[in-house]
Amino acid sequence: MASTPDIVPDSQHKGLVARLPQPWRNFALLARFDRPIGWWLLFWPCAWGLFLSGGVSRWALLAWMLAGAIAMRGAGCVYNDIVDADLDRQVARTASRPVASGAVSKKAAWGWLLILAAVGLIVLLQLRWQAQLVALASLLPVAAYPFMKRITWWPQAWLGIVFSWGAPTAWVAMTSEHLGALAALYAGAICWVIGYDTIYAHQDREDDALVGIRSSARRMGSHVRGGVGAFYAGALALWALAFWQVRPDPLALLALAPVALHLGWQVLTLDPEDGADPLAKFRSNRFAGLLMAAACYVVGAARVAG
Repeated sequence: MASTPDIVPDSQHKGLVARLPQPWRNFALLARFDRPIGWWLLFWPCAWGLFLSGGVSRWALLAWMLAGAIAMRGAGCVYNDIVDADLDRQVARTASRPVASGAVSKKAAWGWLLILAAVGLIVLLQLRWQAQLVALASLLPVAAYPFMKRITWWPQAWLGIVFSWGAPTAWVAMTSEHLGALAALYAGAICWVIGYDTIYAHQDREDDALVGIRSSARRMGSHVRGGVGAFYAGALALWALAFWQVRPDPLALLALAPVALHLGWQVLTLDPEDGADPLAKFRSNRFAGLLMAAACYVVGAARVAG
């Protein structure tokens, strides 16, 4: 292996990852264990689908889904870094990633990916067979994602398809009913992902332009705040539709007020020219996901009680 990679600018490397022996630490960094925001963002749609479909008491299943989100987000990052190693070397924020820097060989990275995928398989086996089929259907869009930045200005939309997949998986793990509500929940989650990942991509827009990487942040240009606001508004409208289909009661829509206020705060206070602010706003979506999970729990519990 080559020399130790530097800590990337958006790493939260203190704690357990920092205490690992260096070879192990390289693999932890490769799976982004130093950046828990990623698996939180993958996990929250799972919680939304589970709660809104009526699984408000299925805490064991929720814990399995959290484990699956951690493992599969790690596997996705490893795969992405294998595919993008050449591009990563040309972008300042990603040049020190373990595969791009040579700290982890591609052969070792593939082995690590298989270990993480095995954990995901254990989680998959906890689901009923219908949900297993839904989960397995995500493999193709996941495999295609790293190539989207080369062929479309909207790789964030493809990420939305992938990162929101937990919602239909969790929903079908509970029930095959109210699929219209599921469709609205899933579409809203995609809009949310496009919004927050546009904020994240804004950090790399200059380097991306130099190496030819496309992104929604580059496409929106100076209108990034308005663009993010439009996608967040779309997410809220679709989530309201999902809630209404599950429980057609105006009071149910009030459950969305906290997450609506939070997303509005993100848009109104976003400073695209401040290098630290886009990353802080992106990370704040861990809290946005929690607020949405609380809203789904309230409406889902009311549905069960009713």
